[in-house]
Amino acid sequence: MQKQYIDSLSEKIAHHISEQIIIGDLVEGERIPELRITQELEVSRGSVREALLLLERTHLIQIYPRRGAVVSEMSAQQVTALFSVTSLLLGKVVYHMSEACYLNDILKMRELLDQLTEQCQLGCIDKFYDLIFQTLAKQEEYVGNIYVIKFYKELLPSLRRSYFLILNTSRRELQESLELFKLVTDAILNRKSQQATLFMEDFCRHLCELVLESLTRMKQIELAWARRSRRKL
Repeated sequence: MQKQYIDSLSEKIAHHISEQIIIGDLVEGERIPELRITQELEVSRGSVREALLLLERTHLIQIYPRRGAVVSEMSAQQVTALFSVTSLLLGKVVYHMSEACYLNDILKMRELLDQLTEQCQLGCIDKFYDLIFQTLAKQEEYVGNIYVIKFYKELLPSLRRSYFLILNTSRRELQESLELFKLVTDAILNRKSQQATLFMEDFCRHLCELVLESLTRMKQIELAWARRSRRKL
């Protein structure tokens, strides 16, 4: 019971830190303030360190000897690699979903599409992508491969961090994402497993391109501010 409590506490702390990274309160290269977190959450230093070890698996942070935990860099190369692996994993997920699609799954898929359409109309970009990626993370029974889902779940926080960069994207681009995902769901419902995999790749590629565009703009702004600051000095 004590072990379960410790794990639960560490997971809650890890979630707290990951959300700060995802929304940008902790930025790349910044050291994780362990002491401040222990005081804010009123937890022990040991629990925070356990949380950091859990968080390292998500690739949001890196832990260095004598330096501590630091927020991972987000570069174009890393974003491309992230979506490349995500595409492979989710290709497997939707393939197996389409192989074992039943009536109850059809109803759930249609309900998901209704929710996505609503979020698209509201312009809630984070909730839109959360719905998709969280739903796909719950398909263990269809995939039949514990490692696929395990690796995918470990990537989820990094995925959220990436698509939080595109919260100012246009409604048109969000609508395009919806249309691409509809192709995935149609293929699943029609049990066309290879098509589902290909359409999932298209969906991931589209989102990756949006993230890379936003990342480029963000880096350009940061560079411009840095040059401006140097001139003032």
